[in-house]
Order: sequence, then structure tokens, then C-alpha cells
Amino acid sequence: MFANSVQPGVACLFSSTGSAPLYLFSSVCDGSLPSDSFIHLLNDRSSQPPLPESCVLVQSFNPGDDNEEGYHLNQTVLHIQAPNLTKTFIQCPRLDNVSKELSLKHPWLHLQVKNLGKLWSFEIGIADQNGRRGVLRMSTFQKEPHLKISDTSSSDSLPLLHLPLSFPPPSSRPLTAWSTINLHLPTFLPHFSSVALSGRMDNDDDDMNDISNTARARLPSGSYSHITYVRVYATCRLRRIWLSEGGPGQKQPWEFELYGDE
Repeated sequence: MFANSVQPGVACLFSSTGSAPLYLFSSVCDGSLPSDSFIHLLNDRSSQPPLPESCVLVQSFNPGDDNEEGYHLNQTVLHIQAPNLTKTFIQCPRLDNVSKELSLKHPWLHLQVKNLGKLWSFEIGIADQNGRRGVLRMSTFQKEPHLKISDTSSSDSLPLLHLPLSFPPPSSRPLTAWSTINLHLPTFLPHFSSVALSGRMDNDDDDMNDISNTARARLPSGSYSHITYVRVYATCRLRRIWLSEGGPGQKQPWEFELYGDE
């Protein structure tokens, strides 16, 4: 998608306050649960404009914070909600994009997300310098790191590194329900070669523990090249997704900062 483009030091994929926030994204909702599964732009403080009549907004996990100034953003954000998170998500590049890969080479990815106290997950497709691909998934329901490796060569069976993700608990009284998640993507590549993380290691049969040479050859490793896609599942509120050459210590554009309402 951007393989032949000049890539700036900071590349913003999604901004909820932009004129066309989802221009680069496909939106997928669970059609079997239309009242509970939807994607909607609204003001974080007021939850306005109202949803379609058939939709029911999920309640905050800590309702007492609804009256606290500065705890929310007085800005438009993207609300992604569903009981079954795997069937409601946004993805870049769009599912109908023939290029299929973002091909952005920035080593850092950042997401600004609000904890709604519900199950939540996101995925990043990454590739190494030899073109080997894998999927990095983070979720609030995963308890331990896990590596899923398939012996098939299907594009739907890429090695999956699933890692646990946690937000500050409500009892810690954070200043805001919003968090900025910063990921240094090259540091995750070596974990795709960690057989100790594979579920196959739970089997006592040495033959079952051995991963085929073909499967091993497809595991990403070595030097990081680029990201292939980004997917954000329900349930959360999302403000911005961007990539950068530097980490959290790098000075970002002022509009990327989180400012509470006053």
C-alpha cells in the first residue's frame, strides 16, 4: 500500500477528529447482534450524537467517573462495541484493498484507547527482511504468552504470537481512562522463534513437540521490515493510531497528546 511511497517520520493511520477517520479502514460488525454490535463516532464526554434507536450503548465499568472533569476527552472518538469481539473490528488496509499490505517500515506503533472494562484485543501483522510474516495479537483476556504455529502454508494460518494486555485497575484511580499503548515492533520478532511459547510444548510426546522444518522456515525472525496490517477489535474507544521512528520519548505533534475536558 505504501511500499513505493516516501514515508515520513510520523505516519498517522487513524484520527477520530479527522474529516474522514475511517478512510483507510474497513469496518466489520456482527450482523447477528445489531443492537449490541456497532461502530460509531461520538463525543467521549457526552456520548453524543445518540446512537440509532436499535443500539444500546455499553455502560461504563466505573460509572462514578462519568462526573469527573478531566477523566474523559471532550473530543470525537470512535466507539467500537460488541459482545463477540472477533466479529466486530476495524482494519487497515481495507479488506477490499488489492495491495493487501500496509508496508510501513516504522519500528514504533502507538494506539490511544479508552478502557471500557470489557474484553478487548488488537492485532498487528509484521514481516521480517526475508518476507516472513507473523501476527502479533494483544488482548485483555489472554493470561499467558502463547505462540500458535501451524504446519500449513495458508495465508490464514500465519504464526500467531498472543500476549496478555492489562489496563490500570479502577481502584488505582488513574487520572484518565485513556491510555497510549506504545509498541516497539522489532523486539517481538525473536519471540516467534520461541518454541517454549508454543502450545505443542504441553505434550509429552517428543515427536509432537517437533515443529516441521517447513513451519520453522516460515517463522519471522532476524531484522524487522514492516507492518502488513492493523486490526482493532471491540470493545473500546479509539482516538488515534500512528507509527513513528522514535518511541514514547520522541516529541510528537501537539495534537497527538491526550487532554482532559475542562
